[in-house]
Amino acid sequence: MVGPQPRRPSTKAFLRGLHELGYVYGEHFVTEARAVDERLEGYPALATELVRLQLDVIVAAGPTVPALQKATATIPIVMAAAADPVRDGFVRSLGHPGGNVTGLSLGGAELGPKRLDLLKELVPTAKLVAVIWEPGAAPREIDAAARTRGWKLLSLEVRRPDEIERAFRAAIDARADALLVVTGGLLTAEARRIAELAAKSRLPAMYPLRLHVEAGGLISYGTDIVEVWRRAASFVGKILKGAKPADLPVEQPTKFELVINLKAAKALKLTIPQTLLLQADQLIE
Repeated sequence: MVGPQPRRPSTKAFLRGLHELGYVYGEHFVTEARAVDERLEGYPALATELVRLQLDVIVAAGPTVPALQKATATIPIVMAAAADPVRDGFVRSLGHPGGNVTGLSLGGAELGPKRLDLLKELVPTAKLVAVIWEPGAAPREIDAAARTRGWKLLSLEVRRPDEIERAFRAAIDARADALLVVTGGLLTAEARRIAELAAKSRLPAMYPLRLHVEAGGLISYGTDIVEVWRRAASFVGKILKGAKPADLPVEQPTKFELVINLKAAKALKLTIPQTLLLQADQLIE
């Protein structure tokens, strides 16, 4: 994440977005990168540290926004990929954020039920779907959709990385037929490990982001997170020119991508329905 040539794809995309707007690193701006190990308890200290630096703008992933809001009501905060900023209380409304927070949404409440529908299309015989989720990403809409459709879910909350294997054991013990991963940050950082556990457990799994499939997961449906971070640069540019976050509408994605890992499907001896293959934006061999 650090410096003018970071390795993390999202940070690299953000700096590319600023470059496209004419901002030169080291001449027009510099960055102060911070990260924690994805444990929620690390966010308040990180937020306090950043606020003390008297930054002009803070760009942050969705899970860190609550801690940042508590730490400052004046420094502009640009959300990169917040799941549902209105529901989570980050902004008053998408059109009129009203505070010091604006930025981009991942797409809102309809995505969870859509992923559940795609997973059931992939595994139509599934009687029980395990849902692994973390604090801040409670699958309320998924629960409601499952009740409406008469489907059974097994809800498995994961608060720390060392609880992930326990969740998979619980899914296996309950004889779950498929898995839906709902992530805010912690489970994203553990993408490769979760994909490996899903493969080992013989669980067809649906993920929210392409990076999970690139890490070995089976299928994902969601917006392009790297593009979201590139778009975050446009908000920073406007704020540096004097715009107030309260007046900048939250941007929602206009395109969602379906990515399928054919190698993972083959390992599971799972035949991908032709309907899904035709919908896929990318097939990973």
